[in-house]
Amino acid sequence: MKQVVQNYKSGELTVLDVPVPGCKPGGVLVRSAFSLISTGTELMKVSEAGMSMLGKARSRPDQVAKVMQSVATNGLPATYSKVMGKLDSYTPLGYSLCGVVEQVGSGIDDVKVGDLVACAGNEHALHAELNWVPKNLYSRVPDGLEPRHAAFGTVGSIAMQGVRQGEPQLGEVALVIGLGLIGQLVVQLLAASGVRVVGVDPDPARCELAERLGAEACGDPESAAVEAAVAELTGGHGVDQVYLAAGGASNQPVELAARLARDRGRVVDIGKCRLDLPWNAYYEKELDVRFSRSYGPGRYDPAYELEGRDYPIGYVRWTERRNLACFLDLLSRGSVDVEPLISHIADFDDAVETYRRLKDGDLKAVAVLFRYPEGDAGEAVAPAVAVPTVKRTGGATSTPARAAGKPVRLAFVGAGNYATSMLLPHLAGREGVELSTVVTTTALSAANAQRKFGFTEATTDLDAVLDDRSIDAVFVVTRHSSHAELTQRALLAGKAVFVEKPLALTEDELAGVLAAVEKSGNDRLQVGFNRRFAPLLQEARQRFGARTGPASLRYLVNAGRLQHGSWYLQQGTEGSRFAGEGGHFIDTASWLLGADPVSVYAVATAGADDLQVVLRYPDGSTATISYVTTGAPGFPKETLDLVADGKVLRLDDFVRASVHGGKRWVSSRLPKARDKGQNAELAAFVKAVRTGGPMPVPLESLVATTAATLAVPAGLAAGVPVTLAGAR
Repeated sequence: MKQVVQNYKSGELTVLDVPVPGCKPGGVLVRSAFSLISTGTELMKVSEAGMSMLGKARSRPDQVAKVMQSVATNGLPATYSKVMGKLDSYTPLGYSLCGVVEQVGSGIDDVKVGDLVACAGNEHALHAELNWVPKNLYSRVPDGLEPRHAAFGTVGSIAMQGVRQGEPQLGEVALVIGLGLIGQLVVQLLAASGVRVVGVDPDPARCELAERLGAEACGDPESAAVEAAVAELTGGHGVDQVYLAAGGASNQPVELAARLARDRGRVVDIGKCRLDLPWNAYYEKELDVRFSRSYGPGRYDPAYELEGRDYPIGYVRWTERRNLACFLDLLSRGSVDVEPLISHIADFDDAVETYRRLKDGDLKAVAVLFRYPEGDAGEAVAPAVAVPTVKRTGGATSTPARAAGKPVRLAFVGAGNYATSMLLPHLAGREGVELSTVVTTTALSAANAQRKFGFTEATTDLDAVLDDRSIDAVFVVTRHSSHAELTQRALLAGKAVFVEKPLALTEDELAGVLAAVEKSGNDRLQVGFNRRFAPLLQEARQRFGARTGPASLRYLVNAGRLQHGSWYLQQGTEGSRFAGEGGHFIDTASWLLGADPVSVYAVATAGADDLQVVLRYPDGSTATISYVTTGAPGFPKETLDLVADGKVLRLDDFVRASVHGGKRWVSSRLPKARDKGQNAELAAFVKAVRTGGPMPVPLESLVATTAATLAVPAGLAAGVPVTLAGAR
């Protein structure tokens, strides 16, 4: 299928061939009929992409701050590689469309194939022929409403949420500053609510359009006519509400709002304009400044948008989905008219030229729609903690050595940030490796990975990959909740499997993986516990040498706070943060101590933000992992001390290591970047697949580490040490 994308680094816009998205549970696959260009938001993004790197930095100081924090935590080379990788990727455009349901995922019963729906979301309602849309981001279109009008649903919801934030009352007077697409819709919604409206915009054509659509008077922000109209309509008191629907760097909108608002009036920011509030003017009138967050309550909440968890109507009357349905209802009853806003309808194949004309000013428009050709429906794709004993049919298995010169063919399931920044750069171009197929549920991520790393094929069809006998190994680099299931499927298909941590989120999932090993006789499994492969830690361990007595190990992980909206916060589906990451540190400790743990004791601060996990080993050694989120962001992420036999090994965030004993050793120089072992780990895995030799880490160790990780929540709940039954 085709999709409009942009390379943020170069500014290139193109219509790209990408795989068809899969129809996941909890949503529907929609074939686009019309999608709406947001002439404000999207053109701002397109303009930013055309800037120099310095210009991009100046336009997004928030992102610059994040980059600087990453430099402090991960070092300059790793940060540079990550940032440039993100910049040099195709990003999608679009967030408002109307289309026909082509496939219905499990758990959906409110629409059926063939229904017309309006869709929202800058990840789900893209300028693309097909989109997968979760339940709370679509709404059925009322009978009789034209698809091109329903495509305004998302933008209409943004305007509606802004109006709701202003709390208009019958007979009040409102000022709308900025009469672009959002402003024109705000004018109509206010007029439909019994509010008298004055509009402000420097474009006379937009002012005339707003007056036709319900405004009492409109004019240039410098015009005395605007102030005169406000004075006449309000008896000189000033407007009750001001809606800032303008963009740009000028502070004129907020200054005008203060001048024309009444005492204790309400100022609602809907657009993205400069907000340098003149303190005296806002203080003296005690103006109430409010923000309107996109389509309404639920926006940016993964539990609402992705998991389909609605807010009870008794507590949250107007969610983003209910706003969408309400706006569609107003359109169908003629209370709002979007036909006069449509300046141009372009064929989807002409998307790049349309954006160029908009950016260059050749096409003056309030709203522009893409019209899609009718598609072929056949294009869519088909829909005490026990340490388990590892059982194999005939003992440890191996695969035959490959013929000389024949490359190891790899498939990737998932192509998110970790895969594209930490794994694929080490595999692309590696001798003896062929990147065969990348599989994702999001079409554009597969296309990006194919373009950047040279995969032969990009698809959303996992079954086809598992059935392809020429593929030797499958990398599972998806969200945590799918790791165990995908690993089982790949093992049963006879593939060697590299799965990112965690291997499993529950004991049942872990048992399922081992059942697949027993059933298939295929134990060709590696989990992405990469730190034991880090060259600096490998050398330090060698320098430390063998030990005779028990050891004490301390591992401080300064994990830091997660950003709001991170999918790591979705503990209901993706497990706790420690469940996802803790295996790294348990595996490292066990590797350094040369054994698997026999018990786990865990305590946490209030809210379980900071964890202390104490592991006991067969020879009496202990390892304490302090996993904290409340530390200083500038402090190193990982520090480790191993003490035994009168010796101390210290690792400082994979930058410097030392061993103190009879002789003192300190790593000679600072490395160019933190090497946490991914390259060596991948080399060992590829070698095992190519030669048919054993996997880099024994399966029993992978299982023991996973079981110990799963024991942490049990230990927290019980408040006593948890024995790992069956541990070696």
